[in-house]
Amino acid sequence: MTTTRTTTTDTTTTDSANASKGYAPEHSPRLDMAKLAPEVYKAMVRLDAAARQGVDPTLLELVKIRASQLNHCAFCLDMHTKDALAAGESVERIIQLSAWEESRHFYTPKEIAAIELTEAVTVLTDGFVPDEVYEKAAAHFDETELARLIAAITVINAWNRFGVTSRMAPGHYTPGQFKH
Repeated sequence: MTTTRTTTTDTTTTDSANASKGYAPEHSPRLDMAKLAPEVYKAMVRLDAAARQGVDPTLLELVKIRASQLNHCAFCLDMHTKDALAAGESVERIIQLSAWEESRHFYTPKEIAAIELTEAVTVLTDGFVPDEVYEKAAAHFDETELARLIAAITVINAWNRFGVTSRMAPGHYTPGQFKH
């Protein structure tokens, strides 16, 4: 089943509701990647499904949320926080994720290693993935798990770039909407 990560909404209704609350108007998406580049989009969906295999679902959502925070992808933040909450993740852990270094006590050492690796892979402008970050992750994940985790981090970064560039509008995602 092909799914799409873009949403079409009646922005007039949303804008009217937001205006009555004094909120800024919702922006419109620039383009629909699934419609305009369907083969690329379908390949991304397959890559995403493959990268998810063998990665703990809770850890996966934390990784997706953290990468999306770093990349400022509002659409993916909306999607993955809602999916995490629906899967039983706590509001507290999601809120603290952007300041995880000050709130390490909310996360396991394995989750911290994954979050650190996510940051290193996501923010490559800071340099290469440091050996100590990689080694810490390698201490918590076997080689297959580590390869899958790196694939999942890479895929969410690609989705973030599609979402940010095409200006996908957050706020309309329903948990599990794109599960396949």
